Parts: sequence; C-alpha cells; structure tokens
Amino acid sequence: MHIPDGFINAATSAGAGAFTAGGLWYSVRRAAETLHERQAPLAGLVAAFIFAVQMLNFPVAAGTSGHLIGGVLAAVLVGPYAAVVCLAVVLGVQALFADGGLTALGLNVLNMGLVAGIGGYLVFAGIKRVLPKTAASVSLAAGLAAGISVVLASAAFTFEYVIGGTADIPLGALLGAMVGVHVLIGVGEGVITAMTVGAVLRVRPDLVHGARGLTLVRAEPAPVAGGQS
Repeated sequence: MHIPDGFINAATSAGAGAFTAGGLWYSVRRAAETLHERQAPLAGLVAAFIFAVQMLNFPVAAGTSGHLIGGVLAAVLVGPYAAVVCLAVVLGVQALFADGGLTALGLNVLNMGLVAGIGGYLVFAGIKRVLPKTAASVSLAAGLAAGISVVLASAAFTFEYVIGGTADIPLGALLGAMVGVHVLIGVGEGVITAMTVGAVLRVRPDLVHGARGLTLVRAEPAPVAGGQS
C-alpha cells in the first residue's frame, strides 16, 4: 500500500499533498478537542504499535504479501482525528527510511490515514449502530470496518493512479488487481483489528473511543482462593 517515489507524477502528488495537509491540520485541531486526557498516552502506544506491526508482512497469494494499515484500529481506540495524526507520524518516519516515498507522503497519508482512518471509522459507526450494544459488537464492527477500509484505500490508490500514474495500465486490470489482492489483505487486517480492540476492551474499556456510550464493565482479577492471608 505504500506508494514509492516516481510511481505517480509530481502534479498529482503535490495536489494530494496539499489536500492531505489541510486534512491533517483539521485533524490535529479536532484531536486536541476530542482526545480525552487519559487517552493521550494510548495514542502514542497506538502509533508505536502500528509502526511495529506494519513491518511484519503476511503472505496473501503467490508473490504478494500484506501488512496492517491500522487506520480503523487507531480510530476505534483513540478517535478518527487522532488516528489520522498517528498514521501521519508513522508514515512520515517510514518515509525517512524509504518505506514509501517522500514525494508520495501526502498520497500515503491520504489513503491510509484519511481514507482508511476516517472513512473506515464511518463504516465502523454504521455497523455498530445495527449491532447489540456489547463489547463483542464493538470488536466485530471494528474488524469488519477494518477489512472494508483496506479495500477503500486500494480503490483510492487506483483513482489516483488513473489521474497521475507514470505507466499506462488499463483501469480494469489495475482495479481488479488492487481490489482483489486487498480484499484478502483486508481479512488479515480485520482479524488483527478485532483481536486488538477486544483485548483493550477487556482491560480498559473506558479508554476505547469507539465504545463510548456503551455500558462496559472493566474486567477485574479473580479473587484469590481462601481470601487474604
């Protein structure tokens, strides 16, 4: 999903960069207003977790592999606007090490931060609305939305490539290849997201942004047999 330098022309990259800069500026302002004080440390942990997990690829099909995007995961845990900031930091650091081009940084933040993060969170909110108000529903909605967000990000890349791609690839072939592979990658994204959100819900449901409004009880340690000595 990381777009390298020279894959999309300079004009399209610059336009995407300007749009993304505006979206990031707005996200920083909104995150400052909506991020709960107790969630600030969690946002840092989320960014570090996504940075680490994105380095781990899992096989998808012959000759292809995928890795976590983390947009929905971050959005469910700390909110969609803070998620964009987290992804921008992660992708910016990765670009310094040539994991995604510096000239394509705006495109990568657009696809994996704005589209996968905010777009995926809207999908999550819609799915959660029709499910029972339980912790399991939050995890399920997060997993489903995460899988869909990967497809949304791949479709966004296809649209960008049609506008400014530096090689002539038929739209149908490109869309089929991108969406087809990323549907499979989305399965892995969904499983990792659901498991991670579920784990956090079990220990600190009060910190999960996507669980606000639900009455979830924090798990307490089992009492020691025989009482206190």
